[in-house]
Amino acid sequence: MSKQLLCIGQVYPEPASSAAGIRLLQLFDLFLDYGYEIIFATTSSRSQYSHPLENLGISTVSIKLNDSSFDSFIKDLNPSIVLFDRFISEEQFGWRVEKYSPKSLRILDTEDLHFLRMARQKTAIRKYNKFSKDFLNSDVAKRELASIMRSDLSLIISEVEIEILINLGVNSSLLFYIPFIFLFLPRHWRAIGVNKERFSVDS
Repeated sequence: MSKQLLCIGQVYPEPASSAAGIRLLQLFDLFLDYGYEIIFATTSSRSQYSHPLENLGISTVSIKLNDSSFDSFIKDLNPSIVLFDRFISEEQFGWRVEKYSPKSLRILDTEDLHFLRMARQKTAIRKYNKFSKDFLNSDVAKRELASIMRSDLSLIISEVEIEILINLGVNSSLLFYIPFIFLFLPRHWRAIGVNKERFSVDS
């Protein structure tokens, strides 16, 4: 199997307008440096803020939700790795990848845990001083945790989130800590107008 990575994204990365877009491009840089061919697939259309992935040597593919055409696509491609951009993408396409490309390593990029963010917002709104596990008993929490359990590996943005997931019963072997920092020099910084001097990197 050739070194191919298929990323299934909710939208095209928009690094000039969102931290999520920067995060995804960081991951692309990492895999490109390791010699992977990257294909980006999404059900969404481009916007004026979408990053030109082709400039990075990344090909793009339009896919349809709940359509058998994806089954043929993933079976023929048979990538080494499938990277899901957040748990919703894994919910929509993960079972099809598992069925039609069973040898592909399925990686979930959580970016940050959605259910934890919602719990924190609820904590702030209600002016509680301490975080409560009761806030994790939501539909989003159950869906995101299930997605993490189904995936071969999940990329987690903070050590606190890893600790919370382990306390919730997630096996630590399914979790990989990769923070939102510039550990490498993204080849596209100039293209998106980011000044690397603004960022501090811990060694």
